[in-house]
Amino acid sequence: MARDGVDVGHIVKGVRGRPRSEAVERSITEGVLKLIEDGVPLADLSIERIARTAGVGKATIYRRWSGKEELFVDILRGMDEPAPDLAGDSMRDDLITCLDQLRRRGVNLRSSALLHNVFAQMKSLPKLWEAYQATVIEPQRRVVIGVLRRGVENGELRADVDIVLANDLFVGPMLVRTLLRSDAPLDKDLAEQIVDTVLDGLRPTG
Repeated sequence: MARDGVDVGHIVKGVRGRPRSEAVERSITEGVLKLIEDGVPLADLSIERIARTAGVGKATIYRRWSGKEELFVDILRGMDEPAPDLAGDSMRDDLITCLDQLRRRGVNLRSSALLHNVFAQMKSLPKLWEAYQATVIEPQRRVVIGVLRRGVENGELRADVDIVLANDLFVGPMLVRTLLRSDAPLDKDLAEQIVDTVLDGLRPTG
């Protein structure tokens, strides 16, 4: 997968097959997160600065990641919770489960700070943004679209609904709350409120 001459697949897959030290990798991850929490923009995070903060040598980082973009993608993946288990019995319930995972990510201060940083700098770090889209956003999008398709099949959603647009209608309000409005409340029932509000306009009539 390439864009503007960039092999995003290399960033997404990374280089594996060598011995890994969980303690060392935790130190490096914690170093990156500390710098972000201190307000350092991603674009200003050099491998040298990360190594100094983590208390390791630059070679230690380069033995595990080809560069900071690959390192950031690994950290972004690690910040996300595992995909939620969906019961599959109710489109409404599955949508609430999916959206609530996004809400919890917004409540997590570290995850929220990292995502705000990525979104703010996506134009200056196109490789990172492309990899984040491929490894985090697109898999989540496929899950929600799958839930909506099942909703059409079992009659919970009108057959004429544009599934792709419906995905945006459900997910969009949660992304606004978690990424664009830092002052917005993230109440525990927010996912339920969003799903029920959107469904009022998309359910079959009669």
